[in-house]
Amino acid sequence: MTTRRNKFKPDFKAKVALEALKGDKSTAELAQIFGVHPAQISAWKKQLLESASSVFEGKHPVKSDVDTDELYKKIGKLEMERDFLATRPGISSRLTRDEN
Repeated sequence: MTTRRNKFKPDFKAKVALEALKGDKSTAELAQIFGVHPAQISAWKKQLLESASSVFEGKHPVKSDVDTDELYKKIGKLEMERDFLATRPGISSRLTRDEN
């Protein structure tokens, strides 16, 4: 008989650990409420306390959803199109007027 391991999301772990830190309810009560073993709650609480200071260090890199390589490719493409259109008769005079 094999048992399936539960994989809990970080936000759930944080929620349970914060509830444990509050001290309003015992670890056994929290285990019953959240359906997690009391030893697991204690481990998450300990992990939260150990890593809490790293939140304020400011050494974490800023995560960005923007793909900079893709943006540089697009800039290059637009520059090529601009240069091509600048060589076309009649268009170059409009480009120089608009830049003023």
